[in-house]
Amino acid sequence: MPFTLPLGAAAPDFSLPATDGRTYSLADFADAKTLVIFFTCNHCPYVVGSDEVTRATAEKYAAHGVRFVGINANSKQTYAEDSFEHMVARMDEHRFPWVYLRDESQDVARAYGGLRTPHFFVFDAERRLVYTGRGVDSPRDTSKMTVNDLDNALADIVAGRPVGTPLTNPIGCNVKWDGMDAHWMPADACDLV
Repeated sequence: MPFTLPLGAAAPDFSLPATDGRTYSLADFADAKTLVIFFTCNHCPYVVGSDEVTRATAEKYAAHGVRFVGINANSKQTYAEDSFEHMVARMDEHRFPWVYLRDESQDVARAYGGLRTPHFFVFDAERRLVYTGRGVDSPRDTSKMTVNDLDNALADIVAGRPVGTPLTNPIGCNVKWDGMDAHWMPADACDLV
């Protein structure tokens, strides 16, 4: 099995605490026609640079039954800013239209094969993976963005079409794995395309 979930794979379940005080599992999003799960964090310039585009995309497709779930799996030992307390403060400040979950053990990041922040996984109504990779082609500076791959994938899905470009490489900082150098990647992690 590759490090990152392959297209067509089922969404792995999880049980993770959220900044709103609740604990969520995959079943809590059963009402979503399409589920976008993305690995994100508090400090990464690629996340911070593209959060407002991600917000606009989430808001654009909410009426079509698309729900977004952000997961922060970064080690707080690597970046203290990625702690749960900082997540709560960030959501209080920005009021993003997604549930923000903490993957302290990093088990969910491993189950999905999260490579970078941000890294998007889009699942259809049967929770099969239909898109994975980047949100946009210039997440650090969206003024230079030429392609919004996430928006394009969701447009295809809500129109009932197969996703035109189902696989892209995520662009961003690598997930910060506990006990490892800040730039370490698992040996079996690789580019998706």
